[in-house]
Amino acid sequence: MILSLITKRAAKAFLILSALASLLVLTSCNMFTNDFGKLKSAFQGRDAVIQTYDEDSNLIDRIAGKSIDIGADDKFAIKDSEGKTVQKSGVLSFTVGGKVMTHVGSSLILAEKGLTDLVAEYAKTNSISNNDRSVPFINRIVNGMQNLTTGKEMIILIRSQSGKPLATYSGNSVSYFATDIDKSTGFIIDGKYLFVYRCDYTIYEKSLLE
Repeated sequence: MILSLITKRAAKAFLILSALASLLVLTSCNMFTNDFGKLKSAFQGRDAVIQTYDEDSNLIDRIAGKSIDIGADDKFAIKDSEGKTVQKSGVLSFTVGGKVMTHVGSSLILAEKGLTDLVAEYAKTNSISNNDRSVPFINRIVNGMQNLTTGKEMIILIRSQSGKPLATYSGNSVSYFATDIDKSTGFIIDGKYLFVYRCDYTIYEKSLLE
Protein backbone atom coordinates (compact mmCIF):
# COMPACT_ATOMS: atom_id res chain seq x y z
CA MET A 1 0.00 0.00 0.00
CA ILE A 2 2.75 2.44 1.02
CA LEU A 3 4.88 1.42 -1.96
CA SER A 4 1.94 2.01 -4.31
CA LEU A 5 1.35 5.48 -2.84
CA ILE A 6 5.02 6.40 -3.24
CA THR A 7 4.96 5.17 -6.82
CA LYS A 8 1.89 7.29 -7.65
CA ARG A 9 3.48 10.38 -6.08
CA ALA A 10 6.71 9.75 -7.98
CA ALA A 11 4.78 9.41 -11.25
CA LYS A 12 2.88 12.63 -10.57
CA ALA A 13 6.12 14.47 -9.76
CA PHE A 14 7.68 13.14 -12.97
CA LEU A 15 4.75 14.40 -15.05
CA ILE A 16 4.97 17.86 -13.47
CA LEU A 17 8.73 18.03 -14.04
CA SER A 18 8.28 16.86 -17.64
CA ALA A 19 5.68 19.58 -18.29
CA LEU A 20 7.93 22.25 -16.78
CA ALA A 21 10.87 21.02 -18.82
CA SER A 22 8.80 21.12 -22.02
CA LEU A 23 7.66 24.67 -21.26
CA LEU A 24 11.25 25.73 -20.60
CA VAL A 25 12.43 24.20 -23.86
CA LEU A 26 9.62 25.89 -25.83
CA THR A 27 10.34 29.26 -24.23
CA SER A 28 14.06 28.87 -24.85
CA CYS A 29 13.44 27.92 -28.48
CA ASN A 30 11.29 31.01 -29.07
CA MET A 31 13.85 33.23 -27.37
CA PHE A 32 16.63 31.62 -29.39
CA THR A 33 14.65 32.06 -32.59
CA ASN A 34 14.17 35.75 -31.83
CA ASP A 35 17.88 36.26 -31.04
CA PHE A 36 18.92 34.29 -34.12
CA GLY A 37 16.50 36.38 -36.15
CA LYS A 38 18.24 39.57 -35.03
CA LEU A 39 21.60 38.15 -36.10
CA LYS A 40 20.10 37.01 -39.38
CA SER A 41 18.69 40.47 -39.96
CA ALA A 42 21.97 42.18 -39.14
CA PHE A 43 24.26 39.95 -41.20
CA GLN A 44 22.22 38.25 -43.90
CA GLY A 45 18.99 40.20 -44.32
CA ARG A 46 15.50 38.79 -44.62
CA ASP A 47 13.47 37.52 -47.53
CA ALA A 48 10.40 39.56 -46.67
CA VAL A 49 7.75 42.04 -47.76
CA ILE A 50 7.30 45.55 -46.33
CA GLN A 51 3.86 47.15 -46.64
CA THR A 52 2.57 50.50 -45.33
CA TYR A 53 -1.07 51.48 -44.81
CA ASP A 54 -3.18 54.58 -44.26
CA GLU A 55 -5.55 54.93 -41.32
CA ASP A 56 -8.32 53.22 -43.30
CA SER A 57 -6.10 50.15 -43.84
CA ASN A 58 -5.63 50.94 -47.53
CA LEU A 59 -2.30 49.79 -48.92
CA ILE A 60 0.08 52.69 -49.65
CA ASP A 61 3.13 50.85 -50.91
CA ARG A 62 4.68 47.39 -51.07
CA ILE A 63 8.37 46.54 -51.24
CA ALA A 64 9.65 42.98 -51.52
CA GLY A 65 13.30 42.05 -51.14
CA LYS A 66 15.64 39.17 -50.44
CA SER A 67 18.01 41.19 -48.29
CA ILE A 68 16.08 43.37 -45.85
CA ASP A 69 17.49 44.77 -42.64
CA ILE A 70 15.51 46.93 -40.20
CA GLY A 71 16.44 49.10 -37.24
CA ALA A 72 15.78 52.37 -35.45
CA ASP A 73 17.36 55.63 -36.57
CA ASP A 74 19.04 56.48 -33.29
CA LYS A 75 19.39 60.15 -34.22
CA PHE A 76 15.75 60.50 -33.17
CA ALA A 77 16.07 58.74 -29.80
CA ILE A 78 15.80 60.98 -26.76
CA LYS A 79 18.65 60.58 -24.28
CA ASP A 80 19.40 62.04 -20.85
CA SER A 81 22.53 63.87 -19.77
CA GLU A 82 24.28 60.54 -19.14
CA GLY A 83 23.58 59.28 -22.63
CA LYS A 84 20.92 56.78 -21.58
CA THR A 85 17.91 56.41 -23.85
CA VAL A 86 14.72 57.70 -22.20
CA GLN A 87 12.55 57.43 -25.31
CA LYS A 88 13.22 55.09 -28.21
CA SER A 89 13.34 56.36 -31.77
CA GLY A 90 10.13 55.96 -33.76
CA VAL A 91 11.90 56.45 -37.09
CA LEU A 92 12.57 53.26 -39.03
CA SER A 93 15.68 52.70 -41.10
CA PHE A 94 15.74 49.91 -43.71
CA THR A 95 18.17 48.56 -46.20
CA VAL A 96 16.57 46.65 -49.07
CA GLY A 97 19.05 44.98 -51.35
CA GLY A 98 21.64 47.53 -50.28
CA LYS A 99 19.31 50.49 -50.89
CA VAL A 100 18.21 52.75 -48.04
CA MET A 101 14.61 53.43 -46.97
CA THR A 102 13.40 55.56 -44.05
CA HIS A 103 9.86 55.48 -42.68
CA VAL A 104 7.91 57.19 -39.89
CA GLY A 105 4.26 57.70 -39.06
CA SER A 106 1.90 55.39 -40.94
CA SER A 107 1.21 51.76 -40.04
CA LEU A 108 3.78 49.29 -41.37
CA ILE A 109 4.09 45.51 -41.44
CA LEU A 110 7.18 43.53 -42.37
CA ALA A 111 6.34 39.86 -42.94
CA GLU A 112 8.98 37.23 -43.59
CA LYS A 113 8.40 34.98 -46.60
CA GLY A 114 6.21 32.03 -45.62
CA LEU A 115 3.65 34.00 -43.58
CA THR A 116 0.14 34.35 -45.05
CA ASP A 117 -2.06 37.38 -44.42
CA LEU A 118 -5.55 35.90 -44.05
CA VAL A 119 -7.22 39.27 -44.72
CA ALA A 120 -5.54 39.51 -48.14
CA GLU A 121 -6.50 35.92 -48.97
CA TYR A 122 -10.07 36.40 -47.75
CA ALA A 123 -10.46 39.54 -49.88
CA LYS A 124 -9.79 37.52 -53.05
CA THR A 125 -13.10 35.69 -52.74
CA ASN A 126 -15.15 37.75 -50.27
CA SER A 127 -16.15 41.34 -49.71
CA ILE A 128 -14.12 43.01 -46.97
CA SER A 129 -16.72 45.79 -46.86
CA ASN A 130 -19.38 43.36 -45.61
CA ASN A 131 -21.13 45.29 -42.81
CA ASP A 132 -22.92 42.33 -41.25
CA ARG A 133 -22.37 43.13 -37.57
CA SER A 134 -23.99 39.89 -36.40
CA VAL A 135 -20.74 38.04 -37.17
CA PRO A 136 -17.54 39.77 -35.96
CA PHE A 137 -14.98 40.46 -38.67
CA ILE A 138 -12.29 38.18 -37.24
CA ASN A 139 -14.76 35.27 -37.04
CA ARG A 140 -15.70 35.75 -40.70
CA ILE A 141 -12.04 35.67 -41.67
CA VAL A 142 -11.22 32.54 -39.65
CA ASN A 143 -14.34 30.64 -40.66
CA GLY A 144 -13.90 31.65 -44.27
CA MET A 145 -10.28 30.49 -44.37
CA GLN A 146 -10.55 27.12 -42.61
CA ASN A 147 -8.10 25.56 -45.06
CA LEU A 148 -5.40 27.97 -43.87
CA THR A 149 -6.27 27.91 -40.16
CA THR A 150 -6.89 24.17 -39.63
CA GLY A 151 -4.69 22.98 -36.80
CA LYS A 152 -3.63 26.50 -35.86
CA GLU A 153 -3.93 27.53 -32.21
CA MET A 154 -3.37 31.30 -32.21
CA ILE A 155 -4.75 34.10 -34.38
CA ILE A 156 -3.31 37.65 -34.55
CA LEU A 157 -5.66 40.41 -35.73
CA ILE A 158 -3.81 43.60 -36.68
CA ARG A 159 -5.66 46.91 -37.00
CA SER A 160 -4.74 50.35 -38.31
CA GLN A 161 -4.29 53.29 -35.95
CA SER A 162 -7.98 54.12 -36.42
CA GLY A 163 -8.96 50.56 -35.44
CA LYS A 164 -9.85 49.15 -38.87
CA PRO A 165 -8.84 45.53 -39.60
CA LEU A 166 -5.60 45.50 -41.58
CA ALA A 167 -4.04 42.01 -41.53
CA THR A 168 -4.47 38.64 -39.81
CA TYR A 169 -1.94 35.85 -39.23
CA SER A 170 -2.22 32.44 -37.57
CA GLY A 171 0.19 29.90 -36.15
CA ASN A 172 0.70 27.02 -33.75
CA SER A 173 3.49 28.77 -31.86
CA VAL A 174 3.18 32.53 -31.43
CA SER A 175 5.51 34.68 -29.33
CA TYR A 176 5.91 38.44 -29.17
CA PHE A 177 8.84 40.61 -28.17
CA ALA A 178 9.74 44.23 -27.50
CA THR A 179 12.00 45.87 -30.09
CA ASP A 180 14.38 48.82 -30.01
CA ILE A 181 11.89 50.85 -32.09
CA ASP A 182 9.15 52.95 -30.47
CA LYS A 183 5.53 51.81 -30.98
CA SER A 184 6.51 48.47 -32.52
CA THR A 185 6.32 44.76 -31.70
CA GLY A 186 8.17 41.75 -33.06
CA PHE A 187 6.42 38.39 -33.44
CA ILE A 188 7.68 34.87 -34.06
CA ILE A 189 4.98 32.80 -35.80
CA ASP A 190 5.99 29.18 -36.32
CA GLY A 191 9.60 30.28 -36.71
CA LYS A 192 8.85 33.19 -39.09
CA TYR A 193 9.37 36.83 -38.20
CA LEU A 194 6.64 39.48 -38.28
CA PHE A 195 7.34 43.12 -37.44
CA VAL A 196 4.44 45.48 -36.69
CA TYR A 197 4.82 49.26 -36.41
CA ARG A 198 2.17 51.73 -35.25
CA CYS A 199 -0.69 49.22 -35.30
CA ASP A 200 -3.21 47.89 -32.82
CA TYR A 201 -3.36 44.13 -32.44
CA THR A 202 -5.09 41.36 -30.50
CA ILE A 203 -3.91 37.76 -30.08
CA TYR A 204 -6.65 35.14 -29.68
CA GLU A 205 -6.70 31.45 -28.98
CA LYS A 206 -8.48 30.11 -32.05
CA SER A 207 -10.97 28.18 -29.92
CA LEU A 208 -12.40 31.53 -28.74
CA LEU A 209 -13.45 32.33 -32.31
CA GLU A 210 -15.10 29.03 -33.24
